[in-house]
Amino acid sequence: MARETSTYDGRLRDLEAEAFRTGRTLAEHGEKLQQIGEQQVTAFSNIDSLADAIGAPGDRTIVQRLDAIERVLFALARAQGINPDEA
Repeated sequence: MARETSTYDGRLRDLEAEAFRTGRTLAEHGEKLQQIGEQQVTAFSNIDSLADAIGAPGDRTIVQRLDAIERVLFALARAQGINPDEA
């Protein structure tokens, strides 16, 4: 009986340790997801700002404005001797 209790207690400690590690891992993943979400909000905000700088909102679609930004960036890269297709 004592041996069974010892085995049970050992298994219970193992399960508790695993639950603790899992909880910590889930919390870390949750924090990482929050950081990613914040980065996405920032990125989309920056894209909107760049797109607005190229043309007034509503004048052209976001795709048209982003295409204009891409052309400007490619022209700048080429002017500096950088091939954008290889960068």
